[in-house]
Amino acid sequence: MVRGWHGWLGTFNGVVLLTVAALPLAALAVWALARRRSVRGATQPWRTSLAEAGIVYGTVPWVWMIMLPGDRAGAVPGRVSLVPLRDLFTVLAGGPLTVTVQIVGNLLVFAALGFLAPLRFAVLASVPRILALAAACSALVEVAQYVLRLDRVSSVDDVLLNTAGAGLAALASRRWWRATAGASSGRPRPAPVPGR
Repeated sequence: MVRGWHGWLGTFNGVVLLTVAALPLAALAVWALARRRSVRGATQPWRTSLAEAGIVYGTVPWVWMIMLPGDRAGAVPGRVSLVPLRDLFTVLAGGPLTVTVQIVGNLLVFAALGFLAPLRFAVLASVPRILALAAACSALVEVAQYVLRLDRVSSVDDVLLNTAGAGLAALASRRWWRATAGASSGRPRPAPVPGR
């Protein structure tokens, strides 16, 4: 039984399959949140609800994958790489598949957060703020990898790539920030004042 669950929860393929299987639940969550907000008279209920569900659905599986333990988890001490770009150059020398998996994968870890957080939270509608948030989240994940002894390398390059991915995603959604700034709180519209 444990092996069966480990096959679903403790492998990359299992995480991907569970993520795909959870898509209808994510869509249902968007619908339920939007319906609730519509009843309350909130502005742009669908966009707000989609942003919230998208942040979770687009970020949790990536973080889950990078927190999966290696073969010698718990048996080896945590490893740290604090020299910027050293690991990146090693990856670039590894061939196209390694580059795709490592670099593109790291760019996508907080991309959903970078793209959708400014649409949901007006206070985050700023590239520097998204970069700071993504860097903090990424550093937290890397520290957790080290502390939990997951047989992974806690690398500053991962933090740089995760942060860059969030920043690029934020730039991609930038044209919609202003349109949602007033609606990002999800609060009901104020009632019109008579005589004005």
